[in-house]
Amino acid sequence: MGVTVGFHRLLTHRSFTARRWLQITLAIAGSMSFQGNVIEWVAVHRRHHAFTDRPGDPHSPYRYGTGLRGQLRGLAHAHLGWMFRNDPTPAARYAPDLLADPAMVRVARAFPALCVVSLAVPFVAGWAFTGTWTGAFTTFVWAGLIRVALLQHVTWSINSLCHMIGHRHHPTRRHDRSTDLWPLALPSLGESWHNGHHADPTCARHGREPGQIDLSADLIGLFERLGWATDVHWPDSTRRQRLHHRSRHHDQSP
Repeated sequence: MGVTVGFHRLLTHRSFTARRWLQITLAIAGSMSFQGNVIEWVAVHRRHHAFTDRPGDPHSPYRYGTGLRGQLRGLAHAHLGWMFRNDPTPAARYAPDLLADPAMVRVARAFPALCVVSLAVPFVAGWAFTGTWTGAFTTFVWAGLIRVALLQHVTWSINSLCHMIGHRHHPTRRHDRSTDLWPLALPSLGESWHNGHHADPTCARHGREPGQIDLSADLIGLFERLGWATDVHWPDSTRRQRLHHRSRHHDQSP
């Protein structure tokens, strides 16, 4: 939830406004996922939206063409390989708002320490509950290493699979090939309704079709009811049509 609600829907797309303590808490929680510091994460994702499936997109699976060999190579690139390329995303260009926020800068600088905490807490909890080193190590493996690995692969699958297979329920920009992939809906907490997200990036709910479970949006709704979140951008057909018209105009511009 720190990644999906905090890094993504709040800090990257501003789909709602959160109380300051909640904003910082979500940024810390997202940092403990090992996906990079909050400022770099936001910058990369905003760049992805600026150049979706075109040159400049840091992790498009269509980087090497649409043939079978090119797509297999592109799938590996989008899933994992892009992180090993020398293709930095300038935070000053894509995340100047976070660079100007002292609290977010401090959270970004604390990223290595937060990763250590993310693994130390399961180890300590395992030892506290079982009183044995075996219990501590077992908890460290399952609630630490395996948790992180699973979270990473689910997120990477949004970058790769959710641009290659699935359904396209919503119109997007001409080059955008984002899809909705239902098998990932629960493990991704609603992020795999990726076509819905790309159709209206600032919307707080990604799953807009009947039966599309979006647990991240449900949590934002809870925050709203508690008074912790305001100005929530819920689905609005008029706004979506306006955004689609603007995206089509952008695609047709020289």
